[in-house]
Amino acid sequence: MTAIAPAPPSARVRATALLPRLALVIAALLATLFTAAAPATAHAALTASDPQDGAVVATAPAQVTLSFSEQVALGDDSIRVMDPQGKRVDTGELRDMCSGSTVRYGTALHPGLPNGTYTVAWQAVSADSHPISGAFTFSVGAPSATSVTLPDQKVGGGPVGIAYGIARYAAYAGFTVLVGGAAFILLCWRRGAAERPLQKLVVSGWVTLTAATLAMLVLRTPYTGSGKFADAFDLDGLKAVLDTKTGAAFLSRLLLLGAAALFIAVLFGAYARRQKAAAADATGAGTGDATGAEEAEDRAEEKKETSDLAFGLGVGGTVVAGGIAATWALAEHASTGIQPAIAMPADILHLLAVAAWLGGLTALLVALRKVPDIEREAVRRFSRVAFISVLVLAVTGVYQSWRQVGSWSALTGTSYGRLLLIKIALVAVLVGIAYLSRKWTARLGEVRAEEPEKVLAGADVSRETSAGSASGDAAGADENTGAADESEAAAADPKRAAQLARQRAAREKARETRVRDSDPGRAGLRRSVLAEAGVAVVLLAVTTVLTSTEPGRAVEKEVGRGGASAPAVPNRPVKITLPFDTGGQNGKGNVRLELDPGRVGANTLHLWADGPDGKPLDLPEVKISFTLPAKEIGPLPLAPDRAAAGHWTASGVQLPLAGEWRIDVTVRTSDIDQTTVQKNVKIG
Repeated sequence: MTAIAPAPPSARVRATALLPRLALVIAALLATLFTAAAPATAHAALTASDPQDGAVVATAPAQVTLSFSEQVALGDDSIRVMDPQGKRVDTGELRDMCSGSTVRYGTALHPGLPNGTYTVAWQAVSADSHPISGAFTFSVGAPSATSVTLPDQKVGGGPVGIAYGIARYAAYAGFTVLVGGAAFILLCWRRGAAERPLQKLVVSGWVTLTAATLAMLVLRTPYTGSGKFADAFDLDGLKAVLDTKTGAAFLSRLLLLGAAALFIAVLFGAYARRQKAAAADATGAGTGDATGAEEAEDRAEEKKETSDLAFGLGVGGTVVAGGIAATWALAEHASTGIQPAIAMPADILHLLAVAAWLGGLTALLVALRKVPDIEREAVRRFSRVAFISVLVLAVTGVYQSWRQVGSWSALTGTSYGRLLLIKIALVAVLVGIAYLSRKWTARLGEVRAEEPEKVLAGADVSRETSAGSASGDAAGADENTGAADESEAAAADPKRAAQLARQRAAREKARETRVRDSDPGRAGLRRSVLAEAGVAVVLLAVTTVLTSTEPGRAVEKEVGRGGASAPAVPNRPVKITLPFDTGGQNGKGNVRLELDPGRVGANTLHLWADGPDGKPLDLPEVKISFTLPAKEIGPLPLAPDRAAAGHWTASGVQLPLAGEWRIDVTVRTSDIDQTTVQKNVKIG
């Protein structure tokens, strides 16, 4: 339930209260637009390879290299190269060729490979913990038939991927209920610590989070590897997982859940007993001046001890909850990309705010449905807690949005952005329902314990009167002798005693139900909070999907590296700039290519190479090729002529058809160091 302050009595103040209410709605919409409960910064993507996909080389290369957009984790078997018969031709040794911001890995090939088509299959784990994989082919001499068949299922998919995704969702849900339920008790309704329904709710959150964490830990090996459930029992694989950042996060979370179990034991043990005793003392009365003074002094001391215990639980619970939230921030998306030192604390605050809001909403719903006498003040306190949570969501969400979306075009032009728009709609609905909840809160009656008893007694008298005097006499006789009969029956027949106990429990439950439903404002609030909780479940599901969706910033980053075409501008040359890094000494720089007039037919090409300092870089060799994948044309090779230091030209470059052409530029900086960069351009 969103936090909307209670309406003041006067019309003038009510008009003034519209301003913070409007600010809350705007904050909630901003929180949705710029947030995800576990925000994704960037999945790694393959940005280049040498040889390239589909390339035909004259002689067999000495190695195969792969370049990625972000840091990745690979093993010795992560890059496999197979000949046309499916036999591996790589040495199986992973080469780390990373340099600065360039993320590149490779594997050496056996010498003397014959002509034919070779298949490269690779598999890695992004720094944000998500597995990625892919495959491509290249040919030596000329393309040939190949018997290599690659699995249709990508790493991280299939039944194992579905199970892992369910466990991830369950972990978020368990964390939300555990933290939010405990926060609701300590901040909004301390007497709720002694209520069985709320105890069950918080414990179920702890059990769900613990089970989900264990499931993800054992499924991690097949999830990032073979995709077979049997590998979940591979002890060597489990040991390898524990050596990774993600495995360490799972282990830390389990240890923190042990501390959370101790917190729950104290909250529902010593603290709940103190709350019960305080409630009993509040209904009692002193028996004399001296005795009353002593009791008052004892109650004051007990109240102070209870307050100290509540403070300790609050501090300890906050530390444990923050630590559990940090296991997501440290192992997944917030720890990668730009500004991780800011992103990780922001992510922790974001997760805690989500838990306080949605988990507290769940606890409120349970209290409204199961507890007959929740105070109106508890609902008002939760309204204030939810208001603060939404503000935190807005601030942290705007920052996280800047990290993962980056631009308005990414908001509407990528899958990640469109999911965020769905979240906008869901939170708009949530805010609307919360407004209705706010109205029901104003109507919520402050039903005292004795008032429902009077209502029920009156109803009983009415029913007795309408039933007739004979029934009334019988009922009166039963009332006078019921206790004695039950005691005698219990002593004579244990089965009868059990039956009477069940009847008493049924009567008590019916009485509590009538007390709970005696206030129409409470019933209306319960329905609106139930609707809020339903929307919140869908919202949490959308957020979980966001954690496995490539963010808009990453997609546009791939576009800038050649993942999408540069637009064609009529009557203007096509101009592109591509950074390169061959991995060797003095191997970094940029190539600037100009294709004039950039249309179908003959074109003139100019290419300049610049070093990191902006000065011309005279390269030993530069090769260019043009490919039109849609029409299966190319690659059309081109060897430009050296015009000056760092400048090459070619005239009469024929592009026969309009479409999206891929321009590949191969740069060699030494006898052994070379790389290929590419860009798609539209030719009109």
